[in-house]
Amino acid sequence: MRTPLMLLALVAHLPFVATAPAQEWPSRPMTMVVPFAPGGGSDLLGRILAPPLSELLGQPVTVENVGGGGGMTAALRVSRAAPDGYQFVLGNVGTHAQNQSLYKKPLYNALTDFAPVALVTDQSLVLVARKDFPADTLPEFIAYAKANQSKLQYGSAGAGGSNHLACVLLNAAIGIQVTHVPYRSGGQAMQDLLAGRVDYQCPSAPTAMPQIDGKAIKAIAILSKNRSPSMPDLPSAHEQGLTDFDIPSWYALFLPKGAPDAIVRKLNGAMVSA
Repeated sequence: MRTPLMLLALVAHLPFVATAPAQEWPSRPMTMVVPFAPGGGSDLLGRILAPPLSELLGQPVTVENVGGGGGMTAALRVSRAAPDGYQFVLGNVGTHAQNQSLYKKPLYNALTDFAPVALVTDQSLVLVARKDFPADTLPEFIAYAKANQSKLQYGSAGAGGSNHLACVLLNAAIGIQVTHVPYRSGGQAMQDLLAGRVDYQCPSAPTAMPQIDGKAIKAIAILSKNRSPSMPDLPSAHEQGLTDFDIPSWYALFLPKGAPDAIVRKLNGAMVSA
């Protein structure tokens, strides 16, 4: 039989029981879920972040690529995971903002199904074309695309992803309709651009910079109002006459909803340090 005094002691002990896992976290390896296949910008960023996070947290952080659904497959998995801090997703503007209005019934609610941890990057998207594309500036690109839109194809890391939507918005702004070729990752899309099998795409700057620097593809414009610090010599779309054209792009880390505040704060601190 439980007396009132016993119940009081039990209730008083509950907060200490609830916070114990957070104090001990992490005690085993963690998984950073990347919503796209290997080789793209998301994968690159995840693999840059994993080693310093592992060192700072004292446990291995493993990158797991889960492609499909424009990144929603991976984000959905993490939203349904136990909120114990051992699984988190490297989301972006596509997985946690754009798809909430793109789809009539998104697979999850980006606002209520996750515990946001940290903004990781705020970066630019860039319009790039195959190296023999007959245009070097955005006005030249627009003129050629309008005259040849039925023959052109553009690639992306997957339907509904941020770089797909960037090209959709660009096409709409300049008044063209071009065939879309979706891939499983930005890396695969870039391979076909390098081979000349597609004509252009709108990837994140880290995905494109090695090929731009190697002159394997053409950089046409930064798809924002201002130039990118990473590519200061490349004019923005706004500068080249597409007034006020600005597509934001960011990456952030998310835990499942219900993750203890102590774990969110600890992972945030490690991410900021990393």
